[in-house]
Amino acid sequence: MQPTENPLDAQLLRVFCILLAERSVTRTAARLNLSQPAASLALKRLREIFGDQLLVRGRDGMVPTERAIALQQTAIKALEELDNLLVDPNRVDPASSLQSFTIALPDYVAPAYLAGAVREFRQRAPHARLALRSLGADFDFEGALAAGTVDIVIGNWPSPPPYLRTSTLFEDDVVSLVDREHPFAREAPSRADFLAANHIAPTPYSIAHRGVVETHLTKMRISRERRLVISYFAMAPYMLVGTDLVFTTSRHFARYFTTILPLAIVEPPLEFPRMRFYQLWHDRTQHSPIHHWLRQVLTRNRLPGEPAAGS
Repeated sequence: MQPTENPLDAQLLRVFCILLAERSVTRTAARLNLSQPAASLALKRLREIFGDQLLVRGRDGMVPTERAIALQQTAIKALEELDNLLVDPNRVDPASSLQSFTIALPDYVAPAYLAGAVREFRQRAPHARLALRSLGADFDFEGALAAGTVDIVIGNWPSPPPYLRTSTLFEDDVVSLVDREHPFAREAPSRADFLAANHIAPTPYSIAHRGVVETHLTKMRISRERRLVISYFAMAPYMLVGTDLVFTTSRHFARYFTTILPLAIVEPPLEFPRMRFYQLWHDRTQHSPIHHWLRQVLTRNRLPGEPAAGS
């Protein structure tokens, strides 16, 4: 009996995995740098191969069928094995890599940091693909790392999940950002004035991962006037212009926005611990040479003028 030719190639398998992760043809096309018709055609082909709809419309968008859910973990493992076949463990050549990587990060990492890493990635791995996705309270980054739909998560929570691999990217001071005409910009505030001021506070990315500022204030058993609560961290600096609001954040984030907005940096009258920014990854990629290279790219590209972590 002649073996049946397998109609499923690596590209279709990759589309299948991303479709189940994103549950959207449009987002899948964007992540894989495909046109939407090409992604739709791939889904149609996958449905023919598996004899199942795979994704169907639900109340809140597309949802996977039972058959798709049953196939998901097998597909992820098969794709990892295929990717590893293309990597020589004794020699990593990013220039020949066709791999796709996904990094999830919150918007409190200023563009100035990631720009250097993206520049090196494009220079050294011109045929590889990189997807940067937002990290929000409704995104299960731990599950995504385990499933392989995300390769690296960048964060700075005081207590990252202990079972994930971690390496420090850089450390930073906590400062406050205000309008250039704010009274705090003319005279350093007292502790009482600072706590009584009108603050912008970001919503936490999850109950388990509160920010450094809120965690430290809770430990000190003190509170501030949370006059404006905002879900989009990078929107906060724009809310400061022409107002009496105060936004406490990392120095690199504040410094970036003082170059594009009429804002000033103020040293807070409270002793906050330094923020530690790190990358997280799952054991599944610990020994992958190409993933190790990507982690090194992120580690090498520090902010201009910032010392190495721990120095």
